[in-house]
Amino acid sequence: MASKRILIVDDEENIGRSLRMILEREGYSVNVCKSVTEFGKHPDAGRADAYMLDMKLPDGSGIDLLKVVRLNNGTAPAIMISGHGTIADAVEATRAGAFDFLEKPLSRDRVLLAVKNAMEQSTLRQENERLRELVGNSPKMIGGTPVWQRAVEQASMAARSDARVLLIGESGTGKELLAAHIHNASPFASGPFVKVNCAAIPTELLETELFGHEKGSFTGATALRRGKFELADGGTIFLDEVGDLHGASQAKLLRVLQEGEFHRVGGEQIIRVTVRVVSATNRDLGAMVQGEKFREDLFYRLSVVPIRVPALRERPHDIKLLAEYFLEEFCARNNFKRKVMDEGVYPLLEAYCWPGNARELRNVVERMAILTQGERLTREAIPVEVRVQREAGPKSTIQEARESAEREHILRALEESSWNVSGAARTLGMERTNLHKRIRALGLTRGK
Repeated sequence: MASKRILIVDDEENIGRSLRMILEREGYSVNVCKSVTEFGKHPDAGRADAYMLDMKLPDGSGIDLLKVVRLNNGTAPAIMISGHGTIADAVEATRAGAFDFLEKPLSRDRVLLAVKNAMEQSTLRQENERLRELVGNSPKMIGGTPVWQRAVEQASMAARSDARVLLIGESGTGKELLAAHIHNASPFASGPFVKVNCAAIPTELLETELFGHEKGSFTGATALRRGKFELADGGTIFLDEVGDLHGASQAKLLRVLQEGEFHRVGGEQIIRVTVRVVSATNRDLGAMVQGEKFREDLFYRLSVVPIRVPALRERPHDIKLLAEYFLEEFCARNNFKRKVMDEGVYPLLEAYCWPGNARELRNVVERMAILTQGERLTREAIPVEVRVQREAGPKSTIQEARESAEREHILRALEESSWNVSGAARTLGMERTNLHKRIRALGLTRGK
């Protein structure tokens, strides 16, 4: 296990040397800075496990420096040191977020006790957060259809190693859910799980979001900021919609994957991290590589283990389980009296194609719960766009697209099973007789 890192900021050389000797004998990794300026340039400035800061520094205030530490590394404890401390100083330091306040001359036992207590409290806080995540927000793998179970099984197998995983599927299919499952089942589970939606961040801000920036590196950069990779050190970073990364960010991401290092925007200091990377996309990255819109070397780095996440229309038998879970979770979250669905609701939900996948199903269930006064949700509570049958009249463009997708999916399953209908039905989670009907309805024949 790596030594805990302590960063000391004190301009008195004897104090710094003494603290280093005391703490290094106890197994801590210690670095000493003599000024605010030197602190700002140090690679551990934003990611030490604990800090010891002098109240008065040659180029600034220890309290101001404490506020910077709290902003950039809010979980790490800071201990303030003063040669002529007053009660007012101690109160100010505590209000600014200091864990403890020590007066010079420093006693060895007092220093070790303060650092030990600070580390224990920090560890306890992190463990509490971890337990809350596991108990309260642990991802639930709901579904029994073979195509979904296969994706979960592949994710569980990939989680055991540090291999990079690329989740491929439509929006709303549960890629983030599987990413959290991979993190929780991996050797990185004790570290943070940091999510980045690459599509939601403006291109000009994506680089600073991923890698951070130095104070003054551009207009508005009033303080040092750690990027998502730095925050994810020791854990997992989830890059959602990774296909939206522009060229410069792709090149920087490739360097992180190859060498485990980067530098903040406007900075020269190399920062090294150990991070598990799980990425996701609803795009065809292979086609983007062919069109020279995505780097081939980055594509192969990200997709060591590619996992296809099935659309909800491919797993209609899971709709009942998902709808019941969404309804129960929504009522509990909003302190609603428990509500249930009529059995007659499910055939209509299963007949709909769900272009928005599980996310759309959740929205529909929550809307039904909100707009139903009683405890039972009936067919009439289903939104009209889901409930109305579309057999009559000419086929719409959307319906044709749905049939095209269904045709392609069924044909792929048939080809993978060498046109063994029973085997393909098991893969698709369908009854063999239903699959025969769909094959005839879609006009599928071997060789087409």
